[in-house]
Amino acid sequence: MNLNLLETTLVLVISGAVMAVGNFIGYKVPIAEAIPGMLILLVIILAGLLLAKIIPLKIPGIAWITLVGTLVSAPFFPLSDKVIAYVAKINLLATATPVLAYAGIALGKDLGAFKKIGWRIIVVSFAVFVGTYVGSAIIAHLVLKMQGII
Repeated sequence: MNLNLLETTLVLVISGAVMAVGNFIGYKVPIAEAIPGMLILLVIILAGLLLAKIIPLKIPGIAWITLVGTLVSAPFFPLSDKVIAYVAKINLLATATPVLAYAGIALGKDLGAFKKIGWRIIVVSFAVFVGTYVGSAIIAHLVLKMQGII
């Protein structure tokens, strides 16, 4: 994995800014209130990526990021209450905006490969969307039924 720390940090800061704006527009969380949580998330991401680079195991960066995030939010971590309180101000869907934008850019870059897949990707996507929707509906129905709400 080729990790240029300065470039990665710059991309993360830009993504964090987009997330903070999306969090403000969509969820009315003031940007100044979201900045500490955003910085914590960005530090967790950087730490995970650095671990993926320096530890000689074939483990993806996302696994290291998840591990760091889990550790700093675990009850035994001295600042976990603060980490959780600050990060809770960041809505999950606000973080999806820059991720989806990046995915769109990456897909545009590999449009030739996307064209080779052709119509099959539509079938697979449809199956995934329907399966996810039906699975979520079944789980929601079971949980609501067990709670006596329906």
